[in-house]
Amino acid sequence: MFDKVLIANRGEIALRVVRACREMGIRTVAVHSTADADAMHVRLADESVCIGPPAAAGSYLNKIAILSAASITGANAIHPGYGFLSENADFAEMVESHGFTFIGPSPEHIRMMGDKIAAKKAAREVGIPVVPGSDGPVESETDAQALARDIGYPVLIKAAAGGGGRGMKVARSPSELVDAIQMARTEARTAFGNDAVYLEKYLGRPRHIEVQILADAHGNVVHLGERDCSLQRKHQKILEESPSPVLSTEDRARIGEIARSAISRLGYRNVGTLEFLYEDGAFYFIEMNTRLQVEHPVTEMVCGLDLVREQIRVAAGAPLGFSQSDIRFTGHSVECRINAENPNTFAPSPGRVGSYHAPGGLGVRVDSALYSGYAVPPHYDSLIAKLIVFGANRDECLMRLKRALMEFVIEGIETSIPLHMRLLDDPEFSAGNYDIHWLEGFVARNT
Repeated sequence: MFDKVLIANRGEIALRVVRACREMGIRTVAVHSTADADAMHVRLADESVCIGPPAAAGSYLNKIAILSAASITGANAIHPGYGFLSENADFAEMVESHGFTFIGPSPEHIRMMGDKIAAKKAAREVGIPVVPGSDGPVESETDAQALARDIGYPVLIKAAAGGGGRGMKVARSPSELVDAIQMARTEARTAFGNDAVYLEKYLGRPRHIEVQILADAHGNVVHLGERDCSLQRKHQKILEESPSPVLSTEDRARIGEIARSAISRLGYRNVGTLEFLYEDGAFYFIEMNTRLQVEHPVTEMVCGLDLVREQIRVAAGAPLGFSQSDIRFTGHSVECRINAENPNTFAPSPGRVGSYHAPGGLGVRVDSALYSGYAVPPHYDSLIAKLIVFGANRDECLMRLKRALMEFVIEGIETSIPLHMRLLDDPEFSAGNYDIHWLEGFVARNT
């Protein structure tokens, strides 16, 4: 096992890793920008190193600074968290080549799944159903027009690299296609330095279903059930739950086994998440995230495993201590992402936190690095807390979630807590009757 782990991240996920390491008897090193000198993960880690200025490009994305920090502190391994360098294959290669262990999958698998076209090709080869679309990048407008006719409108133009909804446009007719491709290319080039795009069939009312996978270096692979992540705004998730309220027992078992078998054939190692669109009883693979997900706590709540602990054990070469038949799913869990932003306009709301009180009680978990007096910086993602609630069933879980949201106090900045309160009062959400487009309409009706 590792003696010391450097955490190449910030905020609640860095604190999450600190806690897991401490419970395993592993010392931790926090890295931070000058803007995060007073951050909670810096305060609670065993050691800390300042790696640059507030801008992420000079700090949390500075590969050389992070590796230097690992070297001078004597760390054995680097945990990338999520975001920043967590899915950067070049960084993973650098970590390994400098004698550290990267707590994640191999650079080869990160690179494969980071290219969405290559990921779809790999998915087809291991038997995963994919959304109908192009086999590779669209080279010309003529090719795009012919392919769109074959697929059928509407079609979705997507960037081959990157994610987060950037480089993604919808064309509902031939007259919209050329402009949509040009806009997607421009956006992708700006965001990712790669303007390659491909086409997919645009599904009308799909759910976003993802399957959590855990695999070791000894050929053992398990799936840890699914999460429903359909509540999204501009392709950014707002709320996640497990299990999905719309999957049948048969569909749940089917997609879990498809994911588990495919990952086994790929020879993948560590945690990973296969993401699907689900409509009319059919699953379509869209991408794989080769890292820990923001929403991993809902899986932990329903299956009773610590995914960060398992990540570290697997990276250290240990085999899984259980098989698929040992996994038991109980109850229901929902996660609300609490962002520092206006709940109506979604404009960022950085600033100093005044009074702060986290909810508690049976089945309530808060993953956050906030504290009273902390200044939320304007330089990073607006996620400041995750409220995760567990209940014996979905109805109990939602009642507990509403109670917990009523207890949550974050003063001094605007947050998305009022948005979540409105969601819980909506009968369609309470019935589980929503899809990936539903939240946009809900926000328009309620602001």
